[in-house]
Amino acid sequence: MDEYAWPTGPDLPDADAVIGSWAATVAALPVGTRITGEVIGRQPFGVFIRIAGVPDAVALAEISAMPLGMELPALGASLEGKVFWHSHNHQVRVRLDEWRTSAQ
Repeated sequence: MDEYAWPTGPDLPDADAVIGSWAATVAALPVGTRITGEVIGRQPFGVFIRIAGVPDAVALAEISAMPLGMELPALGASLEGKVFWHSHNHQVRVRLDEWRTSAQ
């Protein structure tokens, strides 16, 4: 398997489910909400996360928020972070705790 993978699988929401539940997702996860989740996909630009307790939501932690010298979390890794934006393409943007620095 390639190091980078799109989030796919029978237990992951499909695009229609993510889009159809977007209003509920935004209501359940306002900006500033603490989340926990699991890495379900890796790309050169960041990691996709399944958010615990919100089954039809997909989060993205972008590499632009990752400190220099760190590596992307592995598939299946458990993560914690905070919602900082709701994207036009139905993704919850998160900043991971492990990526926080004293400057933020």
